Amino acid sequence: MADTKALPTRAQDFSAWYNELILRAELADYSPVRGCMVIRPNGYAIWEQMQAALDRMFKETGHQNAYFPLFIPQSFLAKEAEHVEGFAPETAVVTHGGGKELEEPLVVRPTSETIIYAMFSKWIQSYRDLPLLINQWCNVVRWELRTRLFLRTTEFLWQEGHTAHATEAEAEAETRQMLGVYRTFMEDYIAMPVVTGQKTDSERFAGALRTYACEGLMQDNKALQAGTSHNLGQNFARAFDVTFQTAEGGLDHVWSTSWGVSTRLVGGLIMTHGDDSGLVCPPRLAQYQVVIVPIYRSEEERGAVFESCAALRKELLANGIRTHFDQREGMKPGAKYYEWETRGVPLRLEIGPRDLASGSAMLARRTGGKESVSRTGIIARIRSDLEKMQSALFEAAKARREAASLRGPKSKQEFIDFIAADGGFVYAGFCGDPAVETEIKEQTKATIRVIPDAEFQTPDRPTTCIWTGKPAKYEVVWAKAY
Repeated sequence: MADTKALPTRAQDFSAWYNELILRAELADYSPVRGCMVIRPNGYAIWEQMQAALDRMFKETGHQNAYFPLFIPQSFLAKEAEHVEGFAPETAVVTHGGGKELEEPLVVRPTSETIIYAMFSKWIQSYRDLPLLINQWCNVVRWELRTRLFLRTTEFLWQEGHTAHATEAEAEAETRQMLGVYRTFMEDYIAMPVVTGQKTDSERFAGALRTYACEGLMQDNKALQAGTSHNLGQNFARAFDVTFQTAEGGLDHVWSTSWGVSTRLVGGLIMTHGDDSGLVCPPRLAQYQVVIVPIYRSEEERGAVFESCAALRKELLANGIRTHFDQREGMKPGAKYYEWETRGVPLRLEIGPRDLASGSAMLARRTGGKESVSRTGIIARIRSDLEKMQSALFEAAKARREAASLRGPKSKQEFIDFIAADGGFVYAGFCGDPAVETEIKEQTKATIRVIPDAEFQTPDRPTTCIWTGKPAKYEVVWAKAY
């Protein structure tokens, strides 16, 4: 039986609201293994919808799926110095297997660059083998000290793309292309607006030349790094001797990229759209876009109502609308409504004897509003409502982000006060000094999320650093972040 006690409100305690919503909507649960989570069917169904959409987009851009081992020889990580330094504190290491100590310890993959480029060195011989465009869906392990369901767990699910190219320009184009794919997915499917741009060197992926990211702003005005795309240059190619014969007959190292998103996106969905009643799931990612709840008092009414509900479900499914018919006995309709609202199902159809007599159904929207609709033309009506809801969720999230963004603070104190209060995105000039970046982080807990792409930059870009008053090297986006 669903817990009918009210959720903590977002205003009272956003963190408690988030954790309780996940448990109440049965998206995930805590594992007996510290720092790990069990993704329950309701949550995994959302991840499956995400996977399906992203996988299709990857294949449309020429990528193929493969799978690489979970275990990586420890010596592989050491081959790329910056990479091993970046990941060493987070690695889990296997020292024994089959009851014996291993000759060489194995790292449980925190990411797969090293083992993938070891294989690329075998597969790539000539420019004719390029570009090599690979993606894998898998789990990774990073030994986190502080964990939160979906957002940061010791083990999580993700995809990681890895590509090899003949030139730096091709690798850069690939890096930017995949950032664009991520943005399209996040905005068109999750209905989560993001700011894209380049990371500063201190936030760059260990071993990369350049890192680009998609940054979303959650309802508590904290930033969420939702996806990253890295131009790795020739660093890993040199470490693993991934060379190819050029078209001119010479020998060169490949230029490579890597890019990934994870189950963290489910957390982003929750924090972007959830309300004080529970999850609000964008229709394109909902396990069930429509749930049908029968209303009856007698066995005679039950038979006719169930027959009508089953027929409607079949019709909706035949038209590509993911639909569930709630046939549970001994549970009042009100309890069912509460449960499906908590789980965020976009549309609910209630059908009882009166609806049968009038050839109608009662349509309730998760985002508000309830009305009787004719069974004639119901497919078109539901499709229209789902698309309107998808669009409205995106527009509402975008409006919230803009309302919580400060462009060009007039002083250092205004910057500090804004971050210390409700927070949000601050667009401000930055001198480019890493020491200043560190000082701001220590004093305000805000970090540079991105050096924004041109379309996100302030029309009158700041010319001085908000912290030092020195000439600004570029405009950056600051925020507290998950």
